Amino acid sequence: MHDKTPTPYGTPQAPFDSPQPSFQPSLTDRITAAIVGAAVGDALGGPVEGYSPAQILDRHGGRVTGVVGPWNGDDWRTARPIAPYHKGDGHVTDDTLMTHALIRVYEKVRDHLDAHAIADHLVPDLMTTPRWIPELETEALLLHRLFLAEKWLVTRLHYGHVDPREAGVGNIVNCGAAMYMAPVGIVNAAHPRAAYLEALDIAGAHQSSYGREAAGVFAAAVAAACTPEATPASVIDTCLSLAKDGTRTAIEKTCETAARYDSPDAALAPLREAIAPYDTVGPDYRAPSLGARRPSRLHSIEELPVALAMLLIADGDYETAVLGAVNYGRDCDSIATMTGALAGALGSPPPDTWAQQVADASKLDLQHPARTLTAVTREIFDRDVARRRAHESAFTTLGSPLCSA
Repeated sequence: MHDKTPTPYGTPQAPFDSPQPSFQPSLTDRITAAIVGAAVGDALGGPVEGYSPAQILDRHGGRVTGVVGPWNGDDWRTARPIAPYHKGDGHVTDDTLMTHALIRVYEKVRDHLDAHAIADHLVPDLMTTPRWIPELETEALLLHRLFLAEKWLVTRLHYGHVDPREAGVGNIVNCGAAMYMAPVGIVNAAHPRAAYLEALDIAGAHQSSYGREAAGVFAAAVAAACTPEATPASVIDTCLSLAKDGTRTAIEKTCETAARYDSPDAALAPLREAIAPYDTVGPDYRAPSLGARRPSRLHSIEELPVALAMLLIADGDYETAVLGAVNYGRDCDSIATMTGALAGALGSPPPDTWAQQVADASKLDLQHPARTLTAVTREIFDRDVARRRAHESAFTTLGSPLCSA
């Protein structure tokens, strides 16, 4: 273990306060590593999602160290509770498919998004355009792959005609909105507060309560990770400066626990113990408690605090952090998706062999969404600069002696 000194927010300062190397990854490098890294984390976590660290250890004869096959082997089509999804063998899940869908919305709008953009562009994308779905091993509407909590978007916005800013109210509160918010953080690279506010607006169409809050905080974390000289500790401090209610407390307590460990394996049980008071699902992931996924100001999703904790333990190293997230179990595909995006945004990319395995198995070009988002991010930044200068000019004019007279 490290002997780490807490910062004012309770996150560790040492050993992360050591001088950083002079080389800084470019924005393009960070975006590519974040988007590809999120997909790879998703694919690694998918086949062990819903199981405990002990079950994973027993099933695989040790910790997962890379791409593995389906939990039930060749019986994946019929075995419960996962059927009929081919989780494993490098297949990405809905976390990645939704992330790529949000990037397509940014590509179309080419500006900042809000809840209305979700209704106008994301929902039609889910409903009308067949795409290759790796877990189904066929081309289908993305809507057909989504779980009910994500199908809620279509139910409320397309069929219910609900105000997009309020459509998330009534949905179960989970990580469904947070899991695909990395692009929001990237579009607002190095501006965490802007990422937080944009993600809250977008997520209002999908989630409420601490699910919506987690979407904002995760986007802010990705934006903070894109800041030059960023460290895991600085990312967490930024999250704590923005997060509200149970989300903030859960991140603080979980990262305080993480600060005592330099090995994800040793931290698996302590991290679960730290997050348990804030997680509503309960100890048995497949048999949720009575209060599971209900709105609350006291609780938090489990995935984001654990992802931040893994990032901290691994000192931002992609492989260490993502494998820690995968072997944590429970909703580990989403935890590893978030962890992979954060490590990538800090400048630690996934191993090339993993990225190629996942791309080949999923039959997806993982680089294309990253290239698209890079171009759109630069375009949006130019728009922001022009808008800011126009505002500065107007404000200066308003404040000049001639105008005041």
